[in-house]
Amino acid sequence: MSTNKNAILRYQTLDKCFRNPGKRYFINDLIEECNEALFDYDPSNSGIQKRQIYDDILFMKDSKGYNAPIEEIKEGRSVYRRYSDLSFSINNQPINESEASQLKEALMTLNRFKGMPQFEWVNDLSTRLESSFGLLTSEEPVIGFENNPYVSGLEYISELYRAIIYKTPLKIVSKSFTKNNTEEYELHPYYLKQYNNRWFVFGYNVSEGKVFKKALDRIESINELKIEFINSDINFEEYFEDAIGVTLKESQKPQKVKIRVSKDLWPYVQTKPIHESQSSGNKENLKTLEKGYIDITLKVILNYELESKILERGEGFEVLEPLELRCKIAQRIKTLAKKYV
Repeated sequence: MSTNKNAILRYQTLDKCFRNPGKRYFINDLIEECNEALFDYDPSNSGIQKRQIYDDILFMKDSKGYNAPIEEIKEGRSVYRRYSDLSFSINNQPINESEASQLKEALMTLNRFKGMPQFEWVNDLSTRLESSFGLLTSEEPVIGFENNPYVSGLEYISELYRAIIYKTPLKIVSKSFTKNNTEEYELHPYYLKQYNNRWFVFGYNVSEGKVFKKALDRIESINELKIEFINSDINFEEYFEDAIGVTLKESQKPQKVKIRVSKDLWPYVQTKPIHESQSSGNKENLKTLEKGYIDITLKVILNYELESKILERGEGFEVLEPLELRCKIAQRIKTLAKKYV
């Protein structure tokens, strides 16, 4: 359970105790009530200690918390706590600074989806929350995320997502960019992935008898099929672990790729690795920077996206190994150069 959810459950439990006029709640009683509430929500919860309850009470009393009128009443050597105003409840109070901060962060995340098909509700929800809770917002955007709302096929994201969650087979009609025709096939969808501002769906294509990918911008229609869903045991996080992008073949294995990086380009490659497998070797290898370069290695599947990553670095990259990839890059550069002669 997250820390925030833990805290909310404790505050709600303490609020209920402090409003109860029929029972005196000493510190051990409060601990017991909170632990019971936490355990009911998550049986694996290990519970809380006395120090945490004291901190929670201080927060609830603070103006940055709920400004709660908690009074301490001595009974012998012990002390019990309750609200001096039993009509008070934290649920009747305006949101505090901490809650407002968390809500603003949530709104920033939601606003990433503004303008996307199937997410029109975000615009209305954001406005309602900002108005209801008096959240300060900037009229001008202050943070930008990489997104292209004009890409075709975004309208299918929600439908495909639901089909994956509810294991619903689909009949998909799509068009080809290379052939002037459409194709229809039965797809059992498993995974949605975005790469380079394009969305792709991965699933089992019955006619081909294998898992394949389809770009959403090629889809023309989607319809649900009332048939049994074919499950997959593929872990797609691991499936893409050895690749850049979305182009993979079942028979491919990752290979060692050695690239010579120019000294000027190295800081950018060092702080933004091409792939998680990127390595620059030992300290001895770093000494080659004095000669104007450094050699890095990757362990990845050879595909079109890897070639594109290398080519976009221009003269700052030189493929040393494997020979197959070096020759492929050289040929593409020659073909490109002819267009500028």
